[in-house]
Amino acid sequence: MEILPLLNALLLARGPGGQEDEVRVVAQRALAACCEEVHGDSAGNLVGVIRAAAPADPATAIRVMAHLDEIAMIVKKVRPDGNLEVLALGGAQPISFGVCPVDIMGDHRLLPGVLSYGSMHNSGESGSGRDVLSGAVQWKDVHVVTRMTPQALEQAGVRPGTRVVLSQHWRQPYQVEDCLAAHFLDDRAPLAAVIRCAHLLQRRRSELRQDVWFVLTSHEEESNAGALYAAARLPGDTTIAVEVGPVLDEYGTRLSADPIINTGDQKGYYSRSVVQALMAATRRAGYAPQPALLVDFASDASAVLSSGADARAGCIAIPTENTHGFEMVLLEGISACAASLLEYVLQPHAALTPEG
Repeated sequence: MEILPLLNALLLARGPGGQEDEVRVVAQRALAACCEEVHGDSAGNLVGVIRAAAPADPATAIRVMAHLDEIAMIVKKVRPDGNLEVLALGGAQPISFGVCPVDIMGDHRLLPGVLSYGSMHNSGESGSGRDVLSGAVQWKDVHVVTRMTPQALEQAGVRPGTRVVLSQHWRQPYQVEDCLAAHFLDDRAPLAAVIRCAHLLQRRRSELRQDVWFVLTSHEEESNAGALYAAARLPGDTTIAVEVGPVLDEYGTRLSADPIINTGDQKGYYSRSVVQALMAATRRAGYAPQPALLVDFASDASAVLSSGADARAGCIAIPTENTHGFEMVLLEGISACAASLLEYVLQPHAALTPEG
């Protein structure tokens, strides 16, 4: 399986929380080629399994999670002029998108629109005008121009709660030397890494000592609801989240192929034994792990661990510039993450040696 064609297809697929269908279709086709069974669950997760070479205790199973959804917007109000007031869906900020084309995902039709902050040629007389001039744009200053009447929008199924996403026109990846830049590499790059890992694992299944459940989750950006639902129903007592990791001086992380091993985030600290095993696996894969305490961060794994739904959890991340913006990752960073994850699920209890 080649990573780049898969990643391109994932990036073009729209997937706001609760409407991840387009992403799920792409991922299901790729997972079905290597997993023994693949199914969707009632929470919107996509679940695949590769079983151990010999029957194993279900309690030893490992759940590997990456999320299907993306940061997006949700309609708060349809104005009398047909413009839409929107709020963040997930961890989005207006600066994440800029002024740009959007797709309005009505119940009956997909409609074009333009995300607007209003004209820059303003005197600052209004509060929103002052925000725009100062560069401190807030969601109250944002609207979507539809050029349709409220009646026509209602017929298309546009209402409070309708999802609004960046248009496919704005989703094309952009090559910058050894990096790929695009919106929604969070979490499309980790999805590609997880699917790549599953393909590699199928080839080495004879070495696998416990079942591995690949769980592509819904609603991560909003509430981790998909992960919590899956953790309560699937076997296993260890969850590994595969994520993008911010490249920032405050965390000591750098933009490279070397995976970031998250040691803790805003929901708590990851299991020490799992952190050690992930670092050891990364070294076996030929990379230098970047341990980091990502204070302003959270993942499906930390949500599952902090809720008491799991005994152990960890997080491996692809180093990413401009997280929640126009993100950049090294193409090798995706394959490095997949290779490190493979080493972990094959030897989940191998820790670092004193020399390592």
